[in-house]
Amino acid sequence: MVDMPRKNDEPDVSVIIGAYDAMPYLVRCLESVEAQTIGADRMEIVAVDDGSTDGTGACLEEFAARTAIPMRVVRQANSGGPSGPRNRGLGLARGRYVFFLDADDYFGEEALERMVAMGDRAGTDVVLGKIVGVNRGAAKSMWKETVERADLYSSNVKFTLSAQKLFRRDLLVRLGMTFDEKLKTGEDALFTMEAYIRGNGISIVADYTCYYLVGREDRNQMTKKGGYRRRFDSARALMGLIARYVPPGPRRDALMVRPFVITLLPQFGPGLLKQTPEVRERKMALAAPLMKAYWTPELGSNLKVDERLRLMCLAEGRLDLLLDIVAFLRAGEEPELVRRGNPPRLHLAYPHFGEGSVLPDRAYRVTITEWVGGRRIEAPRDGPRPSLARRVVRRTRRALLGVVRAPRAHRA
Repeated sequence: MVDMPRKNDEPDVSVIIGAYDAMPYLVRCLESVEAQTIGADRMEIVAVDDGSTDGTGACLEEFAARTAIPMRVVRQANSGGPSGPRNRGLGLARGRYVFFLDADDYFGEEALERMVAMGDRAGTDVVLGKIVGVNRGAAKSMWKETVERADLYSSNVKFTLSAQKLFRRDLLVRLGMTFDEKLKTGEDALFTMEAYIRGNGISIVADYTCYYLVGREDRNQMTKKGGYRRRFDSARALMGLIARYVPPGPRRDALMVRPFVITLLPQFGPGLLKQTPEVRERKMALAAPLMKAYWTPELGSNLKVDERLRLMCLAEGRLDLLLDIVAFLRAGEEPELVRRGNPPRLHLAYPHFGEGSVLPDRAYRVTITEWVGGRRIEAPRDGPRPSLARRVVRRTRRALLGVVRAPRAHRA
């Protein structure tokens, strides 16, 4: 470990960089920290080389030897994931805030200055800085406006759960928060959601690009690795966390949409048809306890019809019906729009519509805005005002689609 001289006073922010075989991306990453307008005297760098074999550790030590920023470099054996290096760095950090910077990515020059100023002004514990993708997609809907205090349940912040945010270190220390090193996928989502729920507010800096999320040409990124069991582990952990801190009701349903639609449901998309019967059965068995513990009709009413139907098939253990719906989706067929009931309601006639009680007619009812054949289908606006959870999902539908379509590196 290389320790550079540092001031006795507490820095405003500790930039924690966990790095594994990060060359040549690490060079621009470090340059972006050195270029921060907040100034070298207000920050520190804690860098952890997680057993790299490509010169990453040497690059970190060379940078530490010449930069004016107080910096320490830790070199350790490979831990197998991003949690270990982040936890090691967090344990060494002294700043009022910490920021977890991935070694592939880089800052906008004013990023830390703007985010620290926002956190100090608003008194919030988590600050989100605008993220844009470089050679990859990045969610956009949460960056429409700068907000000093965003509501977790009615805003889009719940759909950006990567660790690349400014966290008040006192919150993390007080709650004893660390990244779960046993969880190989979705560990940052678990950490960030807990900070959202248990912290004192969330701020958004949307009028300046703070963070550039880089897609590596070698595709050596963690969320593109690992089998389906890791996805179920991630969904189970995130659902359990939400249930632990948010009582049953609309607020819990609003948060549960995230793990159900983003983490669990992709395991039961068109790719299911290519998998062996054994894998399908194992996936059904893994989903069953999650559906039993956390699925609610109210949550289902917040979803698109095909999402709701597939999850209801999981809840009922009906793989046969699920495969029929998935085959319909893979074929690109468009469901017929049917008016039925008293008063008449709009339904989308996916497979097995009108056949029985496992998937009753109400399961096919349009409850949020849908697009069918390029046509926008609006749910009826008469009757009682939609629940908080449903209003949340209506506002976040575009964000959900963007996240599902864009593969993410270990940034959920």
